[in-house]
Amino acid sequence: MPKSLSIEELYKCCDPQMFSFETTSELPELEETIGQERALRSLDFGLNLDSKGFNIFMLGENGTGKSTTIKAILGKKAAQETVPADWCYVYNFEDPDIPLAISLAPGMAAIFHKDMEELIKILKVEIPKIFESKEYEKQKNRILEEFQKRQKEMFAELEGDAQNKGFSIRKSVSGLMIVPIKKGGEPLTEEEYEALDERTKAKIDEIGKGLQDKLNDVVREVRESEKQVKNAVAKLEREAALSAVGHYMEEVKSKYQDNEKITAYLSAVTEDILDHIDDFKAQEEQTPPLPFLKMQKTEPTFTRYVVNVLVNNKDQKGAPCIFESNPSYFNLFGRMEYKFQYGVASTDFSLIKAGSLHKANGGYIVINGIDLLRNLFSYDGLKRALRNREIKIEDIWEQYRLISTTTLRPEAIPLNVKVILLGNPYLYYLLYGLDEEYRELFKVKADFDNRMEKNEETLQKYAAFVSSICRKGNLKHFDRTGVAKIVEYGSRLAEHQAKLSSKFSEVADVIKEANYWARKEGSQIVSGAHVETALNERVFRTNRIEERLQELVIEGTLIIDTGGERVGQINGLAVLDMGDYRFGKPSRITAKTYAGKAGVINIERETKMSGRIHEKAILIITHYIGSTFAKKKPVSFSASITFEQLYDMVEGDSATCAEMYALLSSLAGVPIRQDLAVTGSMDQNGDVQPIGGVNEKIEGFFDLCRIRGLDGRQGVIIPRKNVHNLMLKKEVVDAVKEGKFSIYPIERVEEGLELLTGMPAGMEKEDGTYPEGTINFLVRKRLDEYAEAVKDKKDDKKDKEKDKEENDR
Repeated sequence: MPKSLSIEELYKCCDPQMFSFETTSELPELEETIGQERALRSLDFGLNLDSKGFNIFMLGENGTGKSTTIKAILGKKAAQETVPADWCYVYNFEDPDIPLAISLAPGMAAIFHKDMEELIKILKVEIPKIFESKEYEKQKNRILEEFQKRQKEMFAELEGDAQNKGFSIRKSVSGLMIVPIKKGGEPLTEEEYEALDERTKAKIDEIGKGLQDKLNDVVREVRESEKQVKNAVAKLEREAALSAVGHYMEEVKSKYQDNEKITAYLSAVTEDILDHIDDFKAQEEQTPPLPFLKMQKTEPTFTRYVVNVLVNNKDQKGAPCIFESNPSYFNLFGRMEYKFQYGVASTDFSLIKAGSLHKANGGYIVINGIDLLRNLFSYDGLKRALRNREIKIEDIWEQYRLISTTTLRPEAIPLNVKVILLGNPYLYYLLYGLDEEYRELFKVKADFDNRMEKNEETLQKYAAFVSSICRKGNLKHFDRTGVAKIVEYGSRLAEHQAKLSSKFSEVADVIKEANYWARKEGSQIVSGAHVETALNERVFRTNRIEERLQELVIEGTLIIDTGGERVGQINGLAVLDMGDYRFGKPSRITAKTYAGKAGVINIERETKMSGRIHEKAILIITHYIGSTFAKKKPVSFSASITFEQLYDMVEGDSATCAEMYALLSSLAGVPIRQDLAVTGSMDQNGDVQPIGGVNEKIEGFFDLCRIRGLDGRQGVIIPRKNVHNLMLKKEVVDAVKEGKFSIYPIERVEEGLELLTGMPAGMEKEDGTYPEGTINFLVRKRLDEYAEAVKDKKDDKKDKEKDKEENDR
């Protein structure tokens, strides 16, 4: 019969004397991540490998230090790297719908913006001065005077020729025309013309047609002269404006002569200014059509000369590190903002805004994976950007509009960024299994474990971690006993005596809560007692449902026996996880057997309240009984197993041993002790397998027994392979120490059977039988009885059928 565990096996204490400090204030602040060597080596590999597709996915449970670790690593690494270039957008004079992206040295984009702003301000002053100067007016007047002089000469010559021939040039609604005149100089009227003889009229018509042709030639020549004058004036204006623009523009060009894209842009700016000189001239006030109506003055726009600074790395120290907390599409890739005027939305290149990828370009960006997937278009957009190595600012909703609208399509910006995604293991394997592109783009896996080895080095680092939390949060420091209790709590979280939890967020929460209780008590140092208080208070805040279930058991509403013996009934143990609190819950398992051929019936399965793993456990029990008792001859029986008063799904195999014991008890007719609870899985060979939540299960049954009163016989049977997982609460350890409660480890199902019934299980003899006075002997005997009953029933049925046939004859 197995022996109960000693108190040393129930809880692995941390000796405070192993620490050389008096308080954690003597320890240096922890600057490294503890217990994540695999993840740290992966990060070092991924961050230093500058090849396409080697982006990083950091996976691990919440609280394992993923965010803290990457912030610390990137903070050091990025500071040693070069600052990336600035980026800006400028107007594209050849294709206004595609603004040009220009790269400049760090800090130069803002200077370029200022230089262009100052240039336009100067030109808005200097160009009007040129056109108001005497020299410009003199040259312009000379051009106009020459034209007017030439125009007068041509018309005077034609007028003299016409008068000599009895004609004159007159203006009409349709323009200039040749009309015949009388000797007095007055025009010949239509009546007078009609009164002339045909010969005279023919002569007048002939001379008039010739003069009209000459007039048309003069008009054409005058119009050509007007074009020449207009071109000459425009050339004069252009030369005058260039004299004002030229040297200012050359100064700017010389400043950015190494950037071909800027020099080409400045040349285009010069041409555009010369083509739009009127915009720089002084605007005349328009006279309103009505005296009381004030006309709105239309100012020319100079937006096309603005430099839109997209990324300014002037104050950046090293490579940028961006932590995007809301990775929406526009936050990642930028947007084009709109302004509304008179109910009409419009945009231009100056309203283009940068996204996180623009700011992180040349550095690193960290994104939470689940947040990325929650935002529409973001994940696909990120993959597209990484695949093409460029950032495009697009109106993503354009494809969903019923009517296509005119919009900008800014030039794409080359992308060179290392993307680090954070997420849990489920998300990582989901993406890896379902998305082929993901495998090509995120080739580095940084796997954060939820626990670490417990040794001298990690214990000292745990103490340094406590010191760091105290310093960062301005908390009271811990003494040795306080740190020892934190270490023990780390083992409890890891559910392993030789491990420590790396869920540092949960450990940090306990540190802060212990500080609160120390401050409330007026203590200057946080001790182990304060840590215990924090843990107990945390349980009290969250265990209302556990206490309510205990009340139902005490009241008898939920029937759980903790004393006496019952045939075919046993106390199983389960774990209820409420999210913020886990606790053990005893469950009453019963089994009934009778003659038949149905085998083992799982009532939960029949009512569709059983999960697949639990159904597998029932099949294991069935095959174990068959392999144990049906080696020589088949067995026939019917049995039912169920969790009494269970109104929810059953899943898992941790109750396999308990169900097996209830079934064997029913078959043998031997009662089972109700003061013992059982947890443990088993295989078809009868070996007991480890289970999860062993601490909560033991404590759940212990609390029920404690409320009813401990009598020294109560206890729990667990798999021996779970002994290293034990980190039980103080009340359980004290009860075991006082001999009021026991915990029995077993390796074979037969060991638990002896504990529960007080009878040996019995070893099989060579003839396939078992010794008398054993459980297996009684089981074998009962199975034979069931088989005989089934056989008799079958014989009776055959006899009846035979009698019926004879009567029919």
